[in-house]
Amino acid sequence: MMTISDSAIKYFLKLLNKQEDGTQIRIFVNNPGTPNADCTVSYCQKNNINYTDTKLNFKKLSVYIDPISLPYLNSAEIDLVVDEFGSQLTLKAPNATKNYKTSKNTSIYTQIESLLNTQINPRLAVHGGYVSLVEITDENYVILKFGGGCNGCSMINVTLKDSVEKEILLAFPILKGVIDNTEHLRGKHSYF
Repeated sequence: MMTISDSAIKYFLKLLNKQEDGTQIRIFVNNPGTPNADCTVSYCQKNNINYTDTKLNFKKLSVYIDPISLPYLNSAEIDLVVDEFGSQLTLKAPNATKNYKTSKNTSIYTQIESLLNTQINPRLAVHGGYVSLVEITDENYVILKFGGGCNGCSMINVTLKDSVEKEILLAFPILKGVIDNTEHLRGKHSYF
């Protein structure tokens, strides 16, 4: 799946020793499957770990990856390069820009799922959240279900109307609107 060099593991552990107990590392891809794909490494607090995350164990280090980023990080390599200018983490992810986009002949359901997976979910993953497509009604409304940090988040209506819905309706003008079908529960998993 992914490899992390011993020197990079030692570097991460050194950084984590300066953080709150239980803090781990999260790796994700912004704009996966596009020429603008960008891999990011960040701290991951205990309350931002989702049941859908994949946990990779490297010696004393745990790394968490959201389900959207996972296929794009297949064969990724993280190393710590040390030269006369200092040290630098390098992350090589040859599949980050792999195009999983759909053709025009693909169903609208699959096209919306692709938009969610490649454009919207990577942004939501920053806050430990994600959204999935439940159905498209006969009246051309998209029914979505939020999870992770989005479930119970106090900003979910803003996220839905000002971001997710606008992007979906812009990409698919035939649709009339987006409906949130989530049973929002507040708790540790919520971002806010």
